[in-house]
Parts: sequence; C-alpha cells; structure tokens
Amino acid sequence: MGKKLLLAGGGHAHMTILAHMRDLVREGHEVTVVQPSDFHYYSGMGPGMLGTTYTPDEIRFATRQVVESMGGTFVRDKVTHIDAKQRQVTLASGSTLEYDVLSCNAGSFIPFDNIHGDTSNIFTVKPIERLQEAQRAVISLCAARTKPHVAVVGGGPAALEIAGNVRKLAKLRGRHAPRITLFAGRQLLGRFPEKIQTMARDSLTLQDITINEDGYVDEIRNGVIIQNGKHHHPDMVFVATGVHPSRLFADSGLPTGVTGGLLVNEWLQSVQHPEIFGGGDCIDFEPKALDKVGVYAVRENPVLLRNVRAALNGTRLQRFDPGGSYLLLFNMGDDTAIFSKGPLMFRNWLGFLLKDYIDRRFMRHFQALER
Repeated sequence: MGKKLLLAGGGHAHMTILAHMRDLVREGHEVTVVQPSDFHYYSGMGPGMLGTTYTPDEIRFATRQVVESMGGTFVRDKVTHIDAKQRQVTLASGSTLEYDVLSCNAGSFIPFDNIHGDTSNIFTVKPIERLQEAQRAVISLCAARTKPHVAVVGGGPAALEIAGNVRKLAKLRGRHAPRITLFAGRQLLGRFPEKIQTMARDSLTLQDITINEDGYVDEIRNGVIIQNGKHHHPDMVFVATGVHPSRLFADSGLPTGVTGGLLVNEWLQSVQHPEIFGGGDCIDFEPKALDKVGVYAVRENPVLLRNVRAALNGTRLQRFDPGGSYLLLFNMGDDTAIFSKGPLMFRNWLGFLLKDYIDRRFMRHFQALER
C-alpha cells in the first residue's frame, strides 16, 4: 500500500526528489510539496540577479508546475509546526496535513531582530525574491538623489556579493553613483584565510566601496544604523548577516543542534523521529558540523532521494558522506570572482566565468524538468 510523503520546501536539497517524483507516484505513494511560492529561487545567483547579470526567470525553478506535472500535489503555504507524534504538520493558513514520511528543506533566514521604524528601504537578502524589489529601489534611489548612500550590513560572502552587485547595478541602470558602505563588523570575511580577505578588500577598493570595521551593527532604526554609539544615515540598507536555520524545529519541540537546525544523523534522519528527514541550511548534522553553504545541499540530494524512498518502501538506508573540501566562488560584481579550493585561491574574470558556468548548468539541469 502506498504511503504519504510530505516535502516541506522545494529547495536545493529536494531537487533530486522532485526530479524523480513521477517514479514515487508510480510506486503508489502520495507526494505533497508545501512551499510559500510557486517558484524556488537559487540563492547562489541572487546577487547576480540584483546586478542584472541574470533575469529572475533564469534563477528560479517552477516548483508548482513540475510537482503537478509529475502527479504530485502542490500546496502554496508554509509549514509552521510539526506534530511528530501524530505525524501531522500545521500550515500558516491553519490547515493540517498528515504524513508517513516527512522531508524538510525549510531553508534559513536572516536573524536580525533590531530593525525598527520605517522598513520600506531596508532589505534582507533572504528570501531571494526581495532582491527584485531591492533592484527597483536602488534604480529609483539613484535617479532621485545625486549622491545616495547605500549600506550593506554583514561581513561574510553574501554581504560582499551584494555590495559589489549594487555597484554594478548603479553603473548600468542608475543616473547617479551611490556611496556604498559595507558594515563588516570587526573584520571582513573573518573566518576566511588572509589571502581571500585581501582579494576581497582589493576588489571593493577598486569599486570605491567603503569597508567599515568599527564594530557590529546593534540596531537599524528609521534608516539610521546605530553602531557603538556612532550614527550613520544611509538612504537604503541591505541586511546580509549570517543565516540561521528555520525556527520550525525548535518551535515544534524536535531535537535541534548548535545552530537551531533539525538535528539529523548520518542518514539525514531526525535523531528522535526516523520518519523525518532533512537537508540544506535547515539541518544540523550530528556527526560533524557543516558550513551553511549550498554545496552540502547539492551533495545531500541523491542521499535524501534514496533514504526517503527507502523509508517509504522499507528498504535499506544510505549513509551521507559530506565529502572533503569544497569550491567557493564569490561574485564580486565587477565581472570577477574570488576562487577558493583548498590551497588554490585567486580573483579574476576566469573565476567569474567558472561560477557563471556552474550556476547556469545547475539551473538548466533542473529547469529542463519544466518542459
């Protein structure tokens, strides 16, 4: 007898399950996907979309279309609570869904709670859809003001890429050049090797982007950044601080790890509820802490498919091996990218071409399912 498979989110870690959904349906299983949008946007290309390198259509996957064409059920909603004992989820709309097997790719969010007052010109880098609105706002601002000030809050790769791509957008579509300040906390790219930090600083300097390392941003109020008693008055703010897993699991009373993500074992199962699986930014991997980078979601894809199918059909699970070092590519907005893989590090146009090729190939592979 077929079982009920529920996917909470249709992001990177679920792409291979979505690609094989027709097989699961043919095996007699009922597959339901719950996602707040009909589309899933690839975050790795988000800054490039902001800088006009990509159109929104080029960086998104038509989740609803694919799910329904393969015989699954798509629900445009958001899972807000998991009742593991009853094997039931509650949605934002108030409705409930039952499952036999649940797989979670609930994503992450920007945990900056000290934003107050008028937020019309404050943009977090997640969800990626907001960057479309931010793009229009930057163009409008650069048309209306002779020297607008754009602030980017964050000292990691996301903030770096946003700052460079705001500069690119302003050059291509803006009437006036903005002043751009990157508020990087105490140290830009502090967890990365000094060579990568130096390459990032060189790129930002060449693009006339100011790096502020006076301290962490404490509060954003009415467009004013309050930082160690110092006030700054930008016209627009991007918040690109580090991501945290969805609060869904902690709020549901499920075991979570050090970052608050669903705590999973080597089979990507909840350590307490073996019928619940997870992947991507929303999990904490119990055997070994994993960075919140997209490469792990991609590596988890085939294992999640194998293990979700095994849980449905009563077959053997496969262990997830996170693998060794991974490739990092940062889109600097100036048609260069920082490349890092093990000891090899450089920044040039070849790095950008490589990132562009990898990202476009990834999207083409899964967008082919839409046809």
